[in-house]
This record gives sequence, structure tokens and C-alpha cells, in this order.
Amino acid sequence: MDEFPEIHKFGGSCLRDSSDLDKIAEVLFNMEGPIVVVVSAFWGTTDRLMRAAKEPRYAGRLVNDLESQHLRFAPSLPDSELYPVFQKVLKGIEGALDELAEDKPNPQAYNCLLASGERLSALVVAHALNMHGLEAHPVGAEDIGLHLDGINTANSVDLIKSKNMLDRKALHGIPIVTGWFGEGKDGNIALLSRGGSDHTATALAALLNAKRVVLWKDVVGIYPVNPRWGIQSAPIPYLGYGEAMDFASSDATIIHPATVEPIYSLGVPVEIRHLHQYSATHSGTVIGPDIEDDTTIKGIACVPKVVSVDVDVQYIHNTATALSEVLSNLEEANIRICSYEATPTRWRFVIPQHEIHRCLQLLNQRYSEINHTYYAAMISFIGSAAAEHMRSSMNKRSWANDIIEARKGAPHFLTQRQDLSKLMEEMMSALSIGTK
Repeated sequence: MDEFPEIHKFGGSCLRDSSDLDKIAEVLFNMEGPIVVVVSAFWGTTDRLMRAAKEPRYAGRLVNDLESQHLRFAPSLPDSELYPVFQKVLKGIEGALDELAEDKPNPQAYNCLLASGERLSALVVAHALNMHGLEAHPVGAEDIGLHLDGINTANSVDLIKSKNMLDRKALHGIPIVTGWFGEGKDGNIALLSRGGSDHTATALAALLNAKRVVLWKDVVGIYPVNPRWGIQSAPIPYLGYGEAMDFASSDATIIHPATVEPIYSLGVPVEIRHLHQYSATHSGTVIGPDIEDDTTIKGIACVPKVVSVDVDVQYIHNTATALSEVLSNLEEANIRICSYEATPTRWRFVIPQHEIHRCLQLLNQRYSEINHTYYAAMISFIGSAAAEHMRSSMNKRSWANDIIEARKGAPHFLTQRQDLSKLMEEMMSALSIGTK
């Protein structure tokens, strides 16, 4: 693949029934230039595989159900040259579940089981596109040399190693690449965190010098406030890379937190589009380079039920090294850090309430002066101008009683108010969020 391609990623929410495949074919048929497609597993498949991993004695029923489900999308698949590979993936699911039934830790069997969802998806999508006259073929991410920076699990794609190992000759026609996984540092399958197919797409964009990345979803774009709070708002037309990272790391589940990491230095734009509405509205959210003179606050993110954990470190000689070790330990324990700030005498972590006991157990092994306080939520303001706006006006608001971080990007504060939807409506009105 010599030309600069476009990367199109289709998530599980765009793979619910056969009409979605027809729409995907329509979208791609009208594209000009080379295309690389990244797919997630079909809607609900990964959850079913994860449940089966806990109860592997139901392997036979699961395999039959998955076969029937995917053949409903592609009834002519048994007559194609892809069918033997399809059967091989199903046999692999049976084998992985047999290994997991031995009731001992087996991360490789688990990873191979979960990765089968993307493999089945790539096969079915490739077959459906061929039926629509497009030259498509399934590609396993690990088979083309996509390496992840970890063993069993990873936070990101190893771009340096992947650049050296990537098999570009396999990317002819329209390659349908499996998202979410790749080859780990030990040579075995490793998984990204849930939603990691977005990161797979942008990593491929960086490796292939792509013109743009399009993330096809079942939402129009990123909203100023998460729709789950019941607040009406219009999608944000443009977000800088930093703003998008702030959204993804806090309350917006539309994109994976590591989505923009591979491409921000390259300036590759990322577009979020609704699969079934974009052709009519041409509206969505574009993510691109940060605009320093943007004076608006783009949105509000809310993480409910958090705890502020304060650690007194005034008697520690090398606090920088100690903090680094603590952050690594919390990450290894999969304890989410919503925010943290550090001074020479105190560290402050904000974590979800359900993680407090594990967090305290970890910290109490090394530190004795620890206090924690429960809050109803952590509120973050998203926008390049958010910190400055906060300094000039937020201290005048009754809801800004506990600012915990006023950095450039997404300043935060903690609140004890329980009426979070009403609180965010007040904020949006007071700060004119979503009015432009």
C-alpha cells in the first residue's frame, strides 16, 4: 500500500444486524482511494465470550450460537473460500474453552477466546463486502505484525516495533483488520482495554501515514455532556486532541482514552460519524490539532461517586521516585485514577468509590498518614480555555467549592451535591456551554 489510505473503523454498535453490513458496503463503495477497515466484534459477542470464560462447560452451546448468529449476517458464507477459516475460528473457541475448563489461570487461552470475536467479525464483514462487489479480505492484526506494548494486556500499540514488522503487502484491496488485539512482547496474543479498536485504527493510521481516521458509531458525535444525564445538547463540531483525551479519560465513553496518542504529533484528523445518519446530515465531531486561541469551554464531564485520598509524605526524602512507584502499583492493580496532584508534602488521588478498599490496602503497606473523603462526583471542564475561565469566574459560583486541579486542559472540582443532572444544567447555562 503505497498511497496514503483512509482508516475506517466500525465498532460493535455498527454490527448489530445484516442491514448494518449493507450500509457499511454502501459507505465504502463510495470512497475514493485506498481504504483500511478495522472492525470490532459483533454487538454483544465479547460479553458472551467473557461470560463463557467463567463457565466454560457451556462451550458447545456458545459455539453453536455464535455460528448461527454470524451466519444470519452472511448466509452464503458456507459457499465461500472463507468458510474453512470461519470453522477454524469456531474450533479455536472450543479449544480455548476446554483449556479454561481446567480451572487454572490461563491468560493465553482467555485472550485467544476473546480475540475470536474480532476474527469472526472480520470474516463476515469481508464476505459481505465481497458480495457487494468490493475486493475485501480478513486480516489478523498479529499476522501483519501489529505489536502491543505489553504481555497478555497492553495500554497501547508498540509503534516502533510495529513499523519495523508491519507486512504492508497484506494490505491490498480492502483489508478488514481485527481490532483490539495484537502480538504481545512474549509473542502471544495480547489485548488492549475494552474499546481498544479505536486505538488500533489510529495506530494503523500512524504506521501507514493515513489521510484521516473515521470512527463509525451509533452516535452523531461527542456531546458537551454525556447523554446519560438526560440533558439535551448538540454534538461538538471540533475538539482538539487534548480536549478529546480529557473527554475520553473522564466521562465520554465514545472513544478509547488512547485513541489520539499515536497520531497527535502527525496532525491526522479523526472523525466520529453515525453509520446510518451521516450521509443525510454530514454532521459529526472532528478531532484534530489543538487550537490555542479557542476561548470556549467545550463541555462538562462527570464521574459520579468518587473518593479523595490524601497521603501525607512530608517525611519522605525522594517523593518523586516514591510517587512514580505508587502510580505504577495502582495501575498494575487496575485501580482507576480519575485525577491526582502532588506537592512535596502531600499526594491527592481521586478514585472511584468501589476501589477505595483495594487502594487503601495498597497504600497502607507503605504509608501511615492517609485520609479519605467521599464525594458525590468529580466534575471536569473540557476546553483549551477551561482553566483560565475557571480562574476568572468559577470561584464566584456556589458549586465551585472544592477545586482540586486548575491545570491547562480539564480543571476539576469535587462536589457533595447529589442532584448531578441539575448541577450540570446549571453549569451549562452559567458558562454558556453548548450554545455555539
